Amino acid sequence: MLTGGEVAALVAAVVWAVLATFLCVALVKLIKLINAATAVVSDLGERTPPLLEDVASTVERTNTSLERVEEITANVQATSEDVSTMTALTRAVFTGPLVRVASVTYAVRRVVGQRRALAVVRSRRRKENR
Repeated sequence: MLTGGEVAALVAAVVWAVLATFLCVALVKLIKLINAATAVVSDLGERTPPLLEDVASTVERTNTSLERVEEITANVQATSEDVSTMTALTRAVFTGPLVRVASVTYAVRRVVGQRRALAVVRSRRRKENR
């Protein structure tokens, strides 16, 4: 038969053995995780340079397109300014004479209307004087 101290030592030894087994299993899983992470980082390191090159070429193409858009915008602005100038010139060429013609027409109508009114008044006076 075992004494109390021997039983306690046996239980402690079993507990330590189980604990050591769990620690070994945990360490094995941790090593597998570290190896997998190393593989992922290595793979990422291999894939990153081509991705960065693709990004750089995309940025270059975008810059080229933006330069073209800037040229188009500058051309549209110049065309808009030319159209604005032509509109102002056309307005100046046509509205000036049209205003003068309208003024002369108004003046002629007014004078003709006043002469008619004066002729009517004179004809009434002549009728009254007879």
